[in-house]
Amino acid sequence: MARLRPDQPFIHPDCQITGSSFGEYVEIGAGSRIANSVWGDYSYCDRTCDIANAEIGKFANIASFTRIGATDHPLEKASLHHFLYRSADYWDDAQDDPDWFAHRASRTAKIGHDTWIGHAAIIKPEVTIGHGAIVASGAVVTKDVAPYTIVGGVTAQPIRRRFSEVITARMLALEWWDWDNQRLRSALPDFRTLSVEAFLEKYEFTVASAV
Repeated sequence: MARLRPDQPFIHPDCQITGSSFGEYVEIGAGSRIANSVWGDYSYCDRTCDIANAEIGKFANIASFTRIGATDHPLEKASLHHFLYRSADYWDDAQDDPDWFAHRASRTAKIGHDTWIGHAAIIKPEVTIGHGAIVASGAVVTKDVAPYTIVGGVTAQPIRRRFSEVITARMLALEWWDWDNQRLRSALPDFRTLSVEAFLEKYEFTVASAV
């Protein structure tokens, strides 16, 4: 029997989950912390990920020790420290700063469909990773990444495109990530064996015929 289910996420032990929602067949690795995030169908993260204030697309592949939406500190203030906004932890007569937490939550990181975020990568707030893109292990991403592009380094820079512009446009138009579970199962042999060009030639025709 399949381990993953459409009706509830598979959350491994020792996770901290707050203010988040999950699509079908989602898996959260052990020891991960997920806050204020929305997860699309089939996406997963491996162990000890820290993901906050994020929109995760479908079929996202997130390796261990990744951080997405890394929270920031008040750079323009006299101090960077927690006591400015987690004030209730330090004084009985002080309250936490709701405006600061609302500011953090509004700075959403967006991870596209069918993406691969490598081990220990960092995605900064308000960065969008395009569909089909790959972020190399250890990269620090501070700017948007175009669809089907591989980036790496500190700070991350484009390494190469996965596919040509024409193939990229065709993949984005196909939108296979919106297929239902049974259709994905039927196409599984072709996902495994066909080149991207052959896959497009077969399924573009199928999609066009269905419209």
